[in-house]
Amino acid sequence: MAMRSDAAAIIAHCSAWILELQQSDGAIMWLPSGIFDPWNHTESAMALAAAGHLDAARRAYDHLIAIQRPDGALPGQCGASVPMDASNTRLLAAQAQPLVDTNFTGYCALGVWHLYRISGDAADLRRYAPLIDAAMAFVLAHQSEHGEIAWRAREPGEALEDVDALRSGNCALYKSLEAAVLIRKALGRPAADLVQARQALGRALLQRPDRFDRTWPPKSRYAMDWYYPVLCGLLQGEAARAHLLARREAFIDDGLGCRCVADQPWTTVAETCELALALLALGEEGRAQTLLDWCQPLRADAGGYFMGWQSEEQIIWPMERPSWTAAAMVLAQDALHRISPASAVTCGALTAAAATAPVMARG
Repeated sequence: MAMRSDAAAIIAHCSAWILELQQSDGAIMWLPSGIFDPWNHTESAMALAAAGHLDAARRAYDHLIAIQRPDGALPGQCGASVPMDASNTRLLAAQAQPLVDTNFTGYCALGVWHLYRISGDAADLRRYAPLIDAAMAFVLAHQSEHGEIAWRAREPGEALEDVDALRSGNCALYKSLEAAVLIRKALGRPAADLVQARQALGRALLQRPDRFDRTWPPKSRYAMDWYYPVLCGLLQGEAARAHLLARREAFIDDGLGCRCVADQPWTTVAETCELALALLALGEEGRAQTLLDWCQPLRADAGGYFMGWQSEEQIIWPMERPSWTAAAMVLAQDALHRISPASAVTCGALTAAAATAPVMARG
C-alpha cells in the first residue's frame, strides 16, 4: 500500500510529543503532570522505535530494568482510577495509586521484540532478555491451573483464586507470551515453559469464559474486550471477522470512531487506533484507514492527540493528550502504511510478522 503523504507527518508529530513526555531517567509519563504505568510506557517506547528514535526507546526499556522488583514485577500506577479535577476537564495525576499488574509487567516482551524487528540487532535481545525472563516468571506465578492469569499481584496471604482475571489483559498477555517465545528462540534458548503457558491461556480464553471477570462488573461493555481477541491473534480469519461484526453497531459511531464503552457517547483515539490494528490483522486496510481519518480532528497543535470526543455534549473530553494516545496513532499509521520493519508486529499473531526473523539472531 502506498504511503499517504500525511502519515509521516502524523508519526513525526506524535513521536515529538512522546519525546517531550519522556523523563531524564527514560520513563514516559502519561501526561506532563504525571502518571506512569509500564504498559503504556512500553506502548510509547514502541512508537518511538517505529518513528526511528531507537536510542530513546532503549532508554525506556532501560528504565524498566531499573524499576523491576526482585520478583520480576514492574510497578506503576493505576491511571484508570485517577479522578477528574473540579472542572471535569483534567486528570488529577498526583492522586494516581500504586499498582502491580501482570499485563503491565508482561507487555515489555512485545516491546523488546518490536525493537529487535526494527534494529535487527541481537544485542537488543541479549540486553533485555533478563528483564523479560524475570517479568514472565512473575506473570506465570499468577497463572492458575485453569490457564487464566490473575490481573494483579497478590496481597500477602491472599489466594490466587481470589484475584480476578481480566479478559482483555489476558488477551494482551497471550500476545506478550508469544513475543517472549520468539525472543527465546531467536537467542537459541528453550521456551517450552512459555509455549505451554500460552497454550493453556489460549484454551482458557476460548473455552472457559467463567474464569474471567468473575468479581468485576461486566466488562462486555468495554471496546477492549470486544476487539482484543482479534488484536492479539487469538481469533483469526472468518471467526475474527464474525466476532467484530457482531458488535460493530454497539461500539462504532460513524464519522467519529470507536467508543471506549458501548453505553457512553465517548469515542476515543486510542481505542479507535487499536480497532484499526485489529482490522489490519484481517487485511481490512480500507476500514482501518477510515477509522484513522475519523480521528484527525482530535489532533492537537501543541502535540499528540486529545484523548476523545464526547458526542452528546459536542466537546473534547478530557482536555488531556496522553503519550499512549499518540503512541497508538503512530503504531496504527505504521501498520497501515508498512513503514517500519516492525509494522506488522502490532496486528494480530506475531508468526507472520516474525516469518523472516532468523532462527538465531545475528550479531
